[in-house]
Amino acid sequence: MPITSKYTNKKVEQIIEDMFDVLEKHDASAELALMIVGNIATNIINADVPASQRKAIADKFAHALQSSIKDD
Repeated sequence: MPITSKYTNKKVEQIIEDMFDVLEKHDASAELALMIVGNIATNIINADVPASQRKAIADKFAHALQSSIKDD
């Protein structure tokens, strides 16, 4: 069964495009971009997720990331 998001694809794609534009504007390497994205994820989890749920959310996030990586 597919996962249904409460956010539209258009909204998600626009935010992703905006973030890519900022990284490109600053000529961020892949390493720097990943460091920034990781720091953003950490800050969001620490600021917006109750302490009792942070590890579980981080684990789910890491699993989702690993599942989305291509094995070319």
